[in-house]
Amino acid sequence: MAAQNGKDLLIKVDLTGDGQFETIAGLRATRVSFNAESVDVTSLESAGGWRELLAGAGVKSAAISGSGVFKDASSDERARQIFFDGEMPDFQVIIPDFGTIEGPFQMSAIEYAGSHNGEATYELSMASAGELTFTAAV
Repeated sequence: MAAQNGKDLLIKVDLTGDGQFETIAGLRATRVSFNAESVDVTSLESAGGWRELLAGAGVKSAAISGSGVFKDASSDERARQIFFDGEMPDFQVIIPDFGTIEGPFQMSAIEYAGSHNGEATYELSMASAGELTFTAAV
């Protein structure tokens, strides 16, 4: 597999709740992470004293973050609305040549910054808020 272009890792938001996704404007850096808590079932009978984990147990979660240039596009307005209204709409994360992750996320942080001689920037952080689906790239 050839190296992938970082700009192709996209974060999209459902603008209206009808499954119409739009890339969040102005993002220059994006990140997605997946986590799974483990459930320790080690006992005195565990072979050789090694830790044992319970398969299929624990809480799974995902986090999305991104930063970029503030453009005040319709997707920026939607992100603000999601944060201030406490909504948890569906998002998509497009991972090039891998697939698409989709599901509800809560906007846990939104930050705006700017300097006197620079552009206005923003950062977003989101936490998964339900079951996520994965569709492999074709």
